[in-house]
Amino acid sequence: MTAVGIAGALGITMLLAGVITPNFNELEQRAVAAHIDRTRAALIEYASKVESAVKDYGDWNASYDYMATPSAAFERESFSPLAMANLDINGMAYVGADRRVLIARWIDDDRKERAAMRRRLIDEIDRTDLAALLKGRNATYYYTRLGDVVAAVGVAQVRRSDGTGTPRGYVLMAREITSAQLSELLQLNARIELGTETLPGGRNTPTRMAIAVPITGADGRAVARAHFVVPRDVSVLGRRMLLLAVAGSTMLLLVVLVVLRRMIARLVLKPLARVETHMLRVRASGSMTLLDDDGRRDELGSLVRSFNAMLSQLKDLREQVEVQSFALGRSESAVAVMHNVRNALNPISTIIGRGIAQAAPIDRATLDRAATELARDDIPAARRAKLAAFVAAAIEALDTARREQVLQLGIGREAMAHVLDIIGEQQAHAHERPALAACDVTDIIAQNATIARYSAGTSIAFSFPAQPHPVLANRVILSQVIGNLFANAAEAIAAAGRQSGSLAVSVSEADDTVIVRIRDDGEGFDPDTGATLFQRGFSTRRHKSGGLGLHWCANSMTAMEGSLRLESEGRGRGAVAILTLRAPAPVLLSQAA
Repeated sequence: MTAVGIAGALGITMLLAGVITPNFNELEQRAVAAHIDRTRAALIEYASKVESAVKDYGDWNASYDYMATPSAAFERESFSPLAMANLDINGMAYVGADRRVLIARWIDDDRKERAAMRRRLIDEIDRTDLAALLKGRNATYYYTRLGDVVAAVGVAQVRRSDGTGTPRGYVLMAREITSAQLSELLQLNARIELGTETLPGGRNTPTRMAIAVPITGADGRAVARAHFVVPRDVSVLGRRMLLLAVAGSTMLLLVVLVVLRRMIARLVLKPLARVETHMLRVRASGSMTLLDDDGRRDELGSLVRSFNAMLSQLKDLREQVEVQSFALGRSESAVAVMHNVRNALNPISTIIGRGIAQAAPIDRATLDRAATELARDDIPAARRAKLAAFVAAAIEALDTARREQVLQLGIGREAMAHVLDIIGEQQAHAHERPALAACDVTDIIAQNATIARYSAGTSIAFSFPAQPHPVLANRVILSQVIGNLFANAAEAIAAAGRQSGSLAVSVSEADDTVIVRIRDDGEGFDPDTGATLFQRGFSTRRHKSGGLGLHWCANSMTAMEGSLRLESEGRGRGAVAILTLRAPAPVLLSQAA
């Protein structure tokens, strides 16, 4: 919302600046144009008075006669300083049609003649084409610069009072314009500046504007300029209005945003925070308690009702899942136990099968005939010696077969004891976390290696460390896990199409953990499928519909605070099962010892 407020304030500022500033600039330009027009009108009015005075002298019989016969009486009466002062002019001259100056005079404000200005006036007459200036008119005016004096000059043809008669020359009148006079005309502080700039304008400040209006001469070029400074009231007013509008709109926007923020916090954020707090409480406690409904009929009230409906549904689903999980757990536990029991019974089945299929080391009838023949007294000594050797060898073979049978029966008894341990452990800890104790993983490996030799029809060579390695685990469960892994390795070797294989077991210790690596040279698996091997029902054997061994092994290792993972470099390159177990504390080792 802060970003929105800043963006809104900038947008309002740009909008108001785009609307107010151009309009007030246009008003200011109009004010400048009005000042320029008023200045030009004042200059025209000032020169028009000179033109009116010179027209009176031009259309006058006395002037017409003077141009024909100049007389001192006319000059004293109509050309005196008093007469010029009454006409409010500074310079005056009569010029013949041949451009000859009959008389010229210049006086200052004290009615004193100024010879220098008179000469400048005569020079101005000499360089000005009066006929071309009039352009067929009877009288006209223009501004000129005489040294450092700017004057309005009026020119008229000398005719009779009724306007008849051939013009006999020209009469000129000049009226100096000063800064004081210009200020009086414009009613503001102005000054006459001598220069050649022809464009109106000036140097501006934020509060004041300088305006320069050219004063043009007879040829249309500027002989001076009227310069004055006016306050920029319109521009100042525009800036103040812009600042006021921006400040007002910004304050209004801030007020709206603050009110909106409080409304959102009260109507939206606070209810959402209440819902979030309740969700965190439910997640922390696990109790599907419903959120109090405040009876709102808007979207947030609908959210609360939907949330409560979801909690009720989740509560019902949780109860159903618990019931199903209990049933499924019992089923899985039973299936897992049967799977482990099957692995443990495989050696017994193999031993019994071998015992049934194994033929007697010597034919009983042959042995009986040899014994009967030895009982006879008429048998030659050589024959008797051969029969005695045969009977002795037969007895030795029977004894060897008996010992082998006893050995296999002992292994079967161990396997049967292992089965009974599995069943007893399952019954004792059906609903409990397995008890962990210090046990020797090397001894467990050796026991399962002996049983695994009879688990399949494949000849497997085992190699494992001889020194003891104590670990913290449940001995029966760990034995089942290792037995499952040996059975899977034997199946992998058989699946590779070989009648013999090898299993290499290594044990290493690091800090407080013991790592057991079981490496086989079986068929292996793709590295990408390593994570899916522990999924329930997954099996790499095409003739099997699903397996529970690895899934149960991984869960059992987790229950014993350890882990199990499988690695392989690819199909046909074997696999490695890595078991990570906790090392027992020294106190447990001493108790186990």
